[in-house]
Formats: sequence, C-alpha cells, structure tokens
Amino acid sequence: MKRTLAGLAAIFALVMVAPASAEDVKAGDLVISQVWTRATPNGAKIGGGYLTIENKGTTPDRLVGGSGDVAGKIEVHEMAMDNGVMKMRPLDKGLTIEPGKTVKLAPGGYHLMMFDLKAQLKQGDKVPVTLEFEKAGKVTVSLDVQGVGAQAPGGDDHSGHMDMKKM
Repeated sequence: MKRTLAGLAAIFALVMVAPASAEDVKAGDLVISQVWTRATPNGAKIGGGYLTIENKGTTPDRLVGGSGDVAGKIEVHEMAMDNGVMKMRPLDKGLTIEPGKTVKLAPGGYHLMMFDLKAQLKQGDKVPVTLEFEKAGKVTVSLDVQGVGAQAPGGDDHSGHMDMKKM
C-alpha cells in the first residue's frame, strides 16, 4: 500500500511539473520560453510578440525574423528611448543571442512586430508562428494570447508602465 501511494505521489508530481516545462521549445542550443502576445481590437492590423530566448551553447545565434498565417509579415523590432522620444525600429540584421545569455523580448524593448494581421488576436487563443534563427533554423512556437494591456503572461492587464531601454 505504501509503495502504491509513493508511486502515485511520484506520478502526480511529474504531472504537476510537466506543464511548466512543456511550453519551452528547444532549437539547437537555444531554449525558447514565455511565448505570448496581447489581444487586439477587432480590425487591428498590427500586433506584438514576446518571448524569452536562452542560449545554452558556446557560439552566438541570431533571431532574424519570423512568419505565420496570422500576419502578412513578422519582423524583429526594438523600442527604445532616444533623447526623451520613444522610437521603434526594425533590427535589419536581427537580434543576437550571445552564448550563456538570455534575451527577453517584452513590451517596451525588443519584440516581434506582426504586420497585416489576418484575424483578431483573442485572449485565451494560441497563435502559431515560426521563428527564424541564423543557426538554429526555423522553429514553430505558439503565442499565448493575453489581455489587451498585459505586460507579461498571466500579468496585470492594466499596469500602464513600460521599461524603456536606452538607445
């Protein structure tokens, strides 16, 4: 009886842990996690995508772009403050992920810019997109659609602040 209870407890522990790690996607030496986007109003033509990329390898890799049925075009962008003015620009050469480092794409900083949205992004949906890396190649992930003003997955929809990185 004790052995059966111990076995059930072990299985329960594994099941409870699995969802947290199941969302991580491995691509070569890269681990991609916390992949999400914000809901959009009906008729919106642009949206942002956010995620965390960890490079566990010994050489740099670069996120160079993306694609997906949800949008006509997906680019890697940077938002930053420049002399008190918020500016957004595409990273034409992509975003480097140095070995042993983690890069976070989040509101107010690096992000995926989705142009010509084909449909409204609705809270609770999962939206597949394909990321393209210089070395790791193409990797499909699902953006978890959070609330309109979300600052992070499962976060407050109305926090109203952005962390701007200096340009």
